[in-house]
Amino acid sequence: MTTDTNHDVILVGGPRDGAVVRSAGSAVVEIEIDGFIHKYVLTKQHKQRDGASYTVFNYDGQIDPKGAQPCAETPDGGQHNPIEVDEA
Repeated sequence: MTTDTNHDVILVGGPRDGAVVRSAGSAVVEIEIDGFIHKYVLTKQHKQRDGASYTVFNYDGQIDPKGAQPCAETPDGGQHNPIEVDEA
């Protein structure tokens, strides 16, 4: 349980389900976890927790910063793995 009054939203779904965070007035909250960006989007819903009201942000999926989804087929017939380190 947090007592930080700067937290104004609660995340619903995804890897951070139930976490309370600060949105900084944004319509989208993005969190980096293990090399992926996980997006949560603003809703009009509110949820009560520990006597405080939080705006609900729903999970909207993950994004690979390199541009492809995990395990997507590459043009050479392989599979894209964003966690692997490119060796130059």
